[in-house]
Amino acid sequence: MEEHMKEVLIRNMTDNLPTLRCKMGISQVRLAEMIGVGRCTVTSIENHKRPMTWNMFLSLLMIFTSNEDTLKLLVPMEIYTDELKDFVKAKDKNGRNTND
Repeated sequence: MEEHMKEVLIRNMTDNLPTLRCKMGISQVRLAEMIGVGRCTVTSIENHKRPMTWNMFLSLLMIFTSNEDTLKLLVPMEIYTDELKDFVKAKDKNGRNTND
């Protein structure tokens, strides 16, 4: 996946993170625990004071795609695009992502 596309997806996730978190009914503290960061990191990302990493994006994607309420929002928010779906599904025989 091209870096520009990753940046767009990260920006869309960052812009919509508070909405997705609230739709799931979880606090910044709980979300931070789920992805292995501190609450201050989530706060800084939601306030656009800290950039989201690609690994953090993928962690959040796993959380939000596994929740029925947030999954249906990811496509209209242009976070879970067809290109991203293909990227996530592209695995080699050892289970590693073949795209990067």
